[in-house]
Amino acid sequence: MKKYLKIICLIFTTINLTAQNSISTKDSIATFYNKLVSTMKADYLYKEKVNWKQTELELNNNLQNYNDFKSSLNEITFLFDKTEANHCTVIFDDKAYKESSGGLKGSDLSEQWLNKYKKKPTFEVKVLENQYGYILMPNIDLLDSEKSNKIAQPMYNEIVKVKSSQNIKGWIIDLRFNTGGNCIPMILALYDFLGNNDIWETRNLNKKQISKVKLKNGKYLNNSKKISSIKPKGELMDKIKIAIIIGKATGSSGEVTALGFKGRENTLFIGEKTYGATTSNVRRDLPYGAIMALTIGFDCDRNGIFYDKLIPDIKITDEDNFDNLLLDGNIKEGIKFFVGK
Repeated sequence: MKKYLKIICLIFTTINLTAQNSISTKDSIATFYNKLVSTMKADYLYKEKVNWKQTELELNNNLQNYNDFKSSLNEITFLFDKTEANHCTVIFDDKAYKESSGGLKGSDLSEQWLNKYKKKPTFEVKVLENQYGYILMPNIDLLDSEKSNKIAQPMYNEIVKVKSSQNIKGWIIDLRFNTGGNCIPMILALYDFLGNNDIWETRNLNKKQISKVKLKNGKYLNNSKKISSIKPKGELMDKIKIAIIIGKATGSSGEVTALGFKGRENTLFIGEKTYGATTSNVRRDLPYGAIMALTIGFDCDRNGIFYDKLIPDIKITDEDNFDNLLLDGNIKEGIKFFVGK
């Protein structure tokens, strides 16, 4: 079963390796890169656009300069730049290797965002003005999708507590800190808002559907196969008004989570256009314990529509306020939506 991952440059996952100190020979370098290149030639989304003969010639010439395996991994950046693999990542020994461009600068983001990000924001559920639900859904680093339930169920339960005890008139789902990771626990935690529906799908270069994700009775199904699930409780909220806040750092699985709400009624997107990592990655294992996130398709909404970046219905710029959410311009706009102004 393919484990779909959404990994971008902000994510680093620790991998314990026992043999890394012994990896230093030319043979090890050749073994690793032969596998990496063959993996890309087999399944990379844009494989047909790459001049593999020239790329491999240049790569092999570069690799002749290395006698140490770990140092040679710097050439992953060359390979990804050459093939325009701007959403692929290789993770080895607590370090992520990716293409050289891209990424956000501190100047791209508000001071309020940067200050909260430094504190490593976690999942939050709050009630604002005793009538509006607020959910902060950050990035979730998880390589093993089969463990999604252990992360999703507690988050879902927190939402259920609020929906059961308060008369909520509308919900704000804040994805401004959702820089990527694994979308499965994110979407499962938000099951009550999405209901029993198709959520998103993956299509190839020819726009042919590769996979379709749907939710049914708390189950996350990919091509009808159960990937994970939560135990739902109470009535669904798939018709209630929702404001989705997106921003420049909303990327990869954060964008997929937002995509899940495209086509849902009573839904408003607020904020800024997203990062633009809206291609689908799958996990591939490489030699010596390395892991690759390989781009194999396009992330599309439930209607098969692809977005390079998600564009908000209402644009709000530089009005973040995480010290006082009621002064946050995005949240104020969401409340206007709930009260019909």
